[in-house]
Amino acid sequence: MSKSTLPRLNALREEMGKAGITAFIIPGTDPHQSEYYATHWAARTWITGFNGSAGTAVVTTNQAGLWTDSRYFLQAAQQLEGSGFDLFKEGLPDTPTIEQWLLTTLPQGATIAIDGTLFGATKAAAMKQNFERHGFRFVSDFTPFDTIWNERPSIPKNKIFIHEEKYSGESITAKMGRIMEQVHREDAEALLLAALDEIAWAFNIRGTDVECNPVVICYAYIDDSRRILFIDNDKIDETAHRYLQQNGVEILPYGNIFDFVEALPADKRVFVDSNKINYTLLNKMSAVPVTGQSPIALLKSVKNETQLAGTREAMIRDGVALVRFFRWLDQNIDSGQVTEITVAEKLREFRSQQSLYVGESFATIAGFNAHGAIVHYSATPESNVTLTRDGFLLIDSGAQYLDGTTDITRTVSLGNLTPRQKRDFTLVMKGHIALATCHYPQGTRGAQLDALARHFLWDDHLNYLHGTGHGVGHFLNVHEGPQNIRLEENPTPLMPGMITSNEPGLYRTGEYGIRCENLVLTVDDEQNEFGTFYRFETLTLFPFDTEALDLSIMSEKEIEWLNSYHEMVYDRLSPMLNADEQQWLRHKTSAI
Repeated sequence: MSKSTLPRLNALREEMGKAGITAFIIPGTDPHQSEYYATHWAARTWITGFNGSAGTAVVTTNQAGLWTDSRYFLQAAQQLEGSGFDLFKEGLPDTPTIEQWLLTTLPQGATIAIDGTLFGATKAAAMKQNFERHGFRFVSDFTPFDTIWNERPSIPKNKIFIHEEKYSGESITAKMGRIMEQVHREDAEALLLAALDEIAWAFNIRGTDVECNPVVICYAYIDDSRRILFIDNDKIDETAHRYLQQNGVEILPYGNIFDFVEALPADKRVFVDSNKINYTLLNKMSAVPVTGQSPIALLKSVKNETQLAGTREAMIRDGVALVRFFRWLDQNIDSGQVTEITVAEKLREFRSQQSLYVGESFATIAGFNAHGAIVHYSATPESNVTLTRDGFLLIDSGAQYLDGTTDITRTVSLGNLTPRQKRDFTLVMKGHIALATCHYPQGTRGAQLDALARHFLWDDHLNYLHGTGHGVGHFLNVHEGPQNIRLEENPTPLMPGMITSNEPGLYRTGEYGIRCENLVLTVDDEQNEFGTFYRFETLTLFPFDTEALDLSIMSEKEIEWLNSYHEMVYDRLSPMLNADEQQWLRHKTSAI
């Protein structure tokens, strides 16, 4: 795949030459700053061959590079081979940032370009200031892919659908009231939205424009008297049109957003999240921007009782599907016909049989032995391997149900584990349990808890480079902010109602990968003279592989937690299973 990018790279350089561009920065996102996006905006993948969710390409007149984080080091190295792009591993001490590299690589007076619709306003403004301070010219309206990408996919025209209040737990009107209350607190009169998950949540709409993420490509504007969706009209059927009309929502064409913000009164104070509004859109706006974190981010992250009840039910159905899948795996692995691709297909099949299932929440990661060390591995016909009873199989998967989103990782022994493999697995599990069982005071941030999951690995001089936890949406994006659990500081505290992943891991390149992930809910714990304390309620329902454990390095409390968790899994899933499935699950959840 990568070698086919060489003619594309040459075509891009030709366009750069015509426009007097010395360097062009190409992010992996869309005008809504999405992590996952429609293929219309997959220009970075088209030009480099790298299809990971995080990464930025840079092309100069004689060099090209791709910057990505540790999750994709192995994948990027493979996909960039022969592409004309060098790999720059972000986060390593000797890796320059894109800006540092350009400042030391380009001649004085060079012109650096971006497509301003594909960069958050804050990031692009900082780049502009930095480059111009060093004597470079900065251009934000370079759009060469409109010309050189001959068979570029169109922007999706898929129909939207309503996320009914019986699942969302709150009406549009109620949400708009809470949103505008927060906007007024910031001394603003209106809110401009570009983030697709925030718009979907605020308007109770969903769609199929982005694979695995049930969002709709649109913009939105809200003030005290108007609720406007900027969306192509052919995406709205009669039912959706009637619903939006009943809720006072105006419909304007998707492309009209730029003219609309340009025509806003100059004295109107419009709240924008400059990390989520693209640079071009913000610069077009004639009104006074009031910047800050979008009020919807926090409102959306704290789930209401309807959403939480739905999520718990979705976890039961997801657990049932997982029982049936892993039982099938046990029965069929010796056939010699089970591959990494088969695993993903069969898991999807079992989930699709569950009620309220809509689709996967992300593409299943099924990595056997060495492939498990590639954090976001995705099997292809070329890389696909047949499973055997030897080593580890790592499966990271999830589903979208109308009443909730799931995300689970299990690393299972297929046989013949070495003492080191068992020790590694147990150290990861000890970190998982430490986080799952912690109590923490109100105001605690994810960065203050992250070390709990790493402590036992660190004691063995081991580590993993990805975050320990991300927020999860409700029938929305599987990766959701503003909260997370990672080493990097994040000012957002964990609050009751927030769903976050708990997924420490360990990856030995060329050998195996281990990750153990459940979703956890922040809930009230205790209030005393020292303040209010929270804890985590584990939501995910499926056993961990006890055959991979080294019990000699586990404490009594850790074993007690695991046994208690497994008993809960059996109690909640067994009523939904037949006798043979119950027997299989009883064995997998037996006390150790």
